[in-house]
Amino acid sequence: MLKKLHHVGIVVRHIEAAYAFYRDTLGLSVHKQDILPDQGVKAALLTIGASEIELLEPIAAHTGVARFLERRGEGLHHLCFETDDVVRELDAAQGKGLAVIDRQPRPGLAGMICFLHPKASHGVLIEYAQP
Repeated sequence: MLKKLHHVGIVVRHIEAAYAFYRDTLGLSVHKQDILPDQGVKAALLTIGASEIELLEPIAAHTGVARFLERRGEGLHHLCFETDDVVRELDAAQGKGLAVIDRQPRPGLAGMICFLHPKASHGVLIEYAQP
């Protein structure tokens, strides 16, 4: 069962430059940041109430995030929903015939994660996360 909107993912050219707005102007605190080589991104989670904003900076040219930035520029990338059981949610999505990007969950900045393909959700990339 999906519990809440965990975070909104935003692609940026440079995380440090984006901090000037999200951290310094809006006052959101950075509570987690890391480089995820398997995803080709530098990522940061900033807290806002019970949810978060995830900033994603591509660090490798061959990744989906880098292609997104090249085609669309900076901006909204995905919505992430929190769950207690990411395996169950992914299995349920596949059982309903939804197009998925991940066949099984994998580690991410928000915990164990997986993605549904945007064609399954009216053009919006959806992530499930089990913190």
